[in-house]
Order: sequence, then C-alpha cells, then structure tokens
Amino acid sequence: MSEPQPYPVFDRSRLTLLPLRERAHDADISEILPLDAPTPEYAHPDLPTLTERIVTARRNGRPVILMMGAHPIKKGCSRFVIDLMERGAITHVATNGACAIHDFEFALIGATTESVARYIIEGQFGLWKETGLLNDAFREGLRCGMGMGQAVGRAIEEGRLPHRDISIFAAGYRLRIPVTSHVGVGYDIIHEHPNCDGATLGESSYRDFLVFARAVEDLEGGVLLNFGTAVMGPEVYLKALAMARNVARRQGRSIRHFTTAVFDLQDIPEDFRTEMPKTEAHYYYRPWKTILVRTVADGGESYYFRGDHAVTLPTLARSVAGKIGKAST
Repeated sequence: MSEPQPYPVFDRSRLTLLPLRERAHDADISEILPLDAPTPEYAHPDLPTLTERIVTARRNGRPVILMMGAHPIKKGCSRFVIDLMERGAITHVATNGACAIHDFEFALIGATTESVARYIIEGQFGLWKETGLLNDAFREGLRCGMGMGQAVGRAIEEGRLPHRDISIFAAGYRLRIPVTSHVGVGYDIIHEHPNCDGATLGESSYRDFLVFARAVEDLEGGVLLNFGTAVMGPEVYLKALAMARNVARRQGRSIRHFTTAVFDLQDIPEDFRTEMPKTEAHYYYRPWKTILVRTVADGGESYYFRGDHAVTLPTLARSVAGKIGKAST
C-alpha cells in the first residue's frame, strides 16, 4: 500500500489584503457609551441580589469573573467593563477571539465592524492589513511567556494606540487583571491572514485557558458572569471547573458555593433552574443547562437577566459601583 499523501492546502500568499482606511465601518468611537450616558431603565427583581453577591465576593477577597462575547464591545459597553476593573469589582475577563479584534480596531482607528453581507460578496471579508497585526502580537507575546489576551493588551498599551483608553485588553494589561482570549481555529478573521501561525494561535490561547482555569480554582464564594456568549463561555467554563474541582477534591476542598448569572436575549421560562428535557430546543442552549443549572446544582445559585447589553451591563455596573466605592485609578 502506497504512503498516503497530504491533502492540498489553501495558498494564502495569493490573498489581497487592503488597508482599514478603505473599509466601511458599521461602528465608530461615537457609539462607545460614556459612564454617565442615559440608558433605558432596567428593573429586575434579582439585580440587587446579584449586586450584593458581587460586592460581598470582593470584600471577602473572592473572584468575580466576567465572560463575554463581542457584542458588549460592539454595543459600546467597554467603559463600564473598564470601570469595574478599575474599582476592583472584576478580577478576570474571559473573551472570545472577536472581542480582541473589535477591541484592537477600536483602539487603533476608533472604528470597527464590517458589513459581512457586502464584503463576503466582494471576497474581502476580514482581509484588512492592520487587523492582522494581532497575529504578530500573539507571536511576540508568546516569546515573553504571555497568553493571547495579555499580548493584545501589551500591544495596545505599550504601542500607545490612539484610543487605548477604551480598550478592555489594555486596561487588563495596565491593571494586571487577566483578560484571556479563548479562540476556535478558523473562527476569526485574522485566521485568514498569511501571517497567522496555527502553533502560536493554539499555544497562546491554551495558555489563556490555563490562566482561566487557575482563576476558577478560587471560585468558591465568588461570582461568574456570562454576557452574551452562548458557546465559548459555557464550554470553557465547564472544562475549567471540572479541572478545578478535580484538584480541589484531592485537597479536601470544595467549589460549590458560588453565584452565576447569564445576561442574554434568549426568552427562557422563569423556572430556569430546572434542566429542560432533550426533546425541547432549549435543552441545547448551553448557558442555561451549564451555567444556570448543572454547575451550581450542589450548593450554588444562579440568575438570568434578559435584555440588551447596552442596557443591562451599564445597569449592573452602576449598581455595583454604587456599592463598592471609587475606582483605584
């Protein structure tokens, strides 16, 4: 039998990358909300309880971990996340790959988000020169022992990008608060670029996963928030918690008494603390079964908040800020 031959691969040297100045943007810096921006009232009976859980966790030296997809950034909420970091209310931010891209583009040019419908037809979607600089940042960061998120923060902060004040990643680097990036290969536009290195991508994001897993080891008495990530958030958290509980068990410790909260647009029943049967579509909504039910079933508590991130995140941030006091910077 003959030796199997490798499959042919796409030759990225044939790609044409254009500068960001030629891209039409769907979001610009004017949409980043100031901390005093008027927002619609959001009343939820569980919000005061969640606020108290966050404040108590921090007063007791326990972590408050924020997991998020890219929409809170695209909806203009970056300043609220940064403010909570500066106040010491958030101890870890876990993101997907799109967060790093939108955060970096905002910091670099004050604009982000392209029209997928337009640029996929033109064959130009995602192929913008400056965004690919993130791949170089990952490589440089890895040489210094940094994971992906820290490398992004360093590139923005030390590179003195013009709008770094609205960068969550730069804030994490400056404040020494982990901002980790958890990517899937092929998920993000920078994976299209000729300078993307799969080994670097895997190692730097896996390093971030281990940083996150270490943070979850301390979750007893803490809080985990999940804003708008239906796959990355629950899946990364689930594996990290399994690792943390495995070690804790052998140390005679438990990680059971903590609070979780999901903020999303899904309309789920009020009785969300019971897992749906597999015959129901809601069973496959991971934030529900993983974050709200399974991982808190042995002593924790969970809350669900439905609403637009541009309303719910500022509302929560202001509620916490009112209780926790002034920022440290």
